[in-house]
Amino acid sequence: MELKAIHHAGLVVSDLDRSIYFYHDILGLPFANEPTGWFEGPDLARGVGVPDAKLRQVCLWVGEASTMELIEYGNRPATSTEPIPNNHLGAAHICFRVDDIRATKAELESKGVTFYSEINVVDEGPLAGWRWCYFSDPDGLALELVEVAYYLKDEREANAAEYLRTRPALNLLIKE
Repeated sequence: MELKAIHHAGLVVSDLDRSIYFYHDILGLPFANEPTGWFEGPDLARGVGVPDAKLRQVCLWVGEASTMELIEYGNRPATSTEPIPNNHLGAAHICFRVDDIRATKAELESKGVTFYSEINVVDEGPLAGWRWCYFSDPDGLALELVEVAYYLKDEREANAAEYLRTRPALNLLIKE
């Protein structure tokens, strides 16, 4: 088995049209497909694991080979009004790699995007070379920008090999 790449990342949003405005018009992601009409039926419900699922979606290009899918469920539970906090099981975020994080952050701020913090600079440890900062989409879903200023390939490979050599035995990780 060989996993080739991540084809797309998907986010469930509350209002597809509002999210298209943010991701397409503000972030500049071009359409990979136009917004769909509503899908529903037993095959869809089985396929996504959601009883009585009703959804519409759009995919947007991120770079030349990746896409981002935005999905609006017509039957999202009324209690599902807030994003999952970043430190909760199941929480996720999308990270966009950029060439110049300072310029990208400034451009997005000029368009009204608010960031959680200033740019964080990492020059030691496993993430050495990262320049990163978080922001949110209109639903409060976590997004990140990262510029990888440099990558210490030999050090990363040696440390990963050491981890594999000394990691806990698998039977210690299996939950009863």
